[in-house]
Amino acid sequence: MSAKRDAAEAIPPDFFLAGYADAVRASANRLRALVKRAVPDAVERVRPGWKIIGYDLPVGRRTVYFAWVMAEPVHVHLGWVHGVYLDDPERRLEGAHLRLVTTRFVTFELGDAIPETVMEAFTRDAARIAAMSREERFALLLDRDAAPDPS
Repeated sequence: MSAKRDAAEAIPPDFFLAGYADAVRASANRLRALVKRAVPDAVERVRPGWKIIGYDLPVGRRTVYFAWVMAEPVHVHLGWVHGVYLDDPERRLEGAHLRLVTTRFVTFELGDAIPETVMEAFTRDAARIAAMSREERFALLLDRDAAPDPS
């Protein structure tokens, strides 16, 4: 493990969030708890360079990065590394404008209700997808594109 990663793991998420307003910390902590409920095996660690709390999933002898919580002064994001592969018929996910990445996220303004059941389902699915091979993820897109439009 690198010294940089050791340093990042040494930062407790509560310490990382201490510089934010109470409402931001409360929202971020609700999202952190949601991720841990959805994927109890997730390994939480602060990634200070990205200013996020990231989540890794143990897969065999390695881990894969699959989700993140990002606090900002006026809102908080819950995101998924392979979010483009998530089934999102209600179009809740943001980030499609980020053309060269597969990340998708949801933004919660301070005081917003968090649809926990839906966010937990996205998070569980994101963990399942992150554990797949690149080929399996691509097949998900092909299958979705080949499915008839329900409307």
